Amino acid sequence: MDPLDEALWEGNQRHVRGQISHRVSLPGLSLEQRIHTQAGTLPKPIIYAETGSRIPYDTSVTLWCRGTMKAKEYCLYIEDLRTCSDRQKPLEPGDKAKFFIKRSVAEKYSCTYLSPTGWSEPSDPLQMVMTGFYSKPSLSALPSPVVSSGGNVTLQCSSREGFDRFILTKEGEHSLSWTLDSEKKSSRLFQALFIVGPMTPSNRWTFRCYGFYKKSPYHWSDPSDPLDVQFSDCTVENLIRICVAGLVLVVLGVLLFQAQTNQRRTHDAART
Repeated sequence: MDPLDEALWEGNQRHVRGQISHRVSLPGLSLEQRIHTQAGTLPKPIIYAETGSRIPYDTSVTLWCRGTMKAKEYCLYIEDLRTCSDRQKPLEPGDKAKFFIKRSVAEKYSCTYLSPTGWSEPSDPLQMVMTGFYSKPSLSALPSPVVSSGGNVTLQCSSREGFDRFILTKEGEHSLSWTLDSEKKSSRLFQALFIVGPMTPSNRWTFRCYGFYKKSPYHWSDPSDPLDVQFSDCTVENLIRICVAGLVLVVLGVLLFQAQTNQRRTHDAART
């Protein structure tokens, strides 16, 4: 989160923790609500996107707000805490509500819930990221996508678009991300070099990268093609196994040679 956004959010949090008057505006409804909320009286809800906070541009998204079993209704806020853009009754078993956003945009979403004792604090904000605004960059591994266990890999994300920054993401379970400023490699190529490691075979390492501009940090390019990092067999454990197997073959060869030699001597002795 940018420092300015963080400061604004903290200000909103302090504002809501006190006594707040605000207007809920819904189609056909205008309702003054006065919220008496003291910090810590109700558990803070959690908001999350059903398919993750990174979605293609101009698509729908389903948001969930999870509160408590005593929640009577839920309110969804977009960007600020002044207007409840949508409200929903809780679904079974009663501790969460679903909000359907027909056309999601790169904005911040938060939610609150109403309990018998009043309204909760707002959830931590969920920042949605839209992808598909620009053509996809390319992703490659230097010098190759094959590494040894415990080693590092250098991943190059590059594009002819003049992106200010690139972001590298690890896909799947235990997802991670890294962000770097772009560097101008040539007159028409911009790139960022990500050094990732140590790499272990216990995890699957599939990467993609995106480009974006500082003026629109939540509007990303299409994702690059996926890049899978493979592991070589030249690990210490495998070298030990190879050496042991080689030693066994040498011993077997020596024993076989001795057996053949003894057999010839016995055969020659029988002739004489």
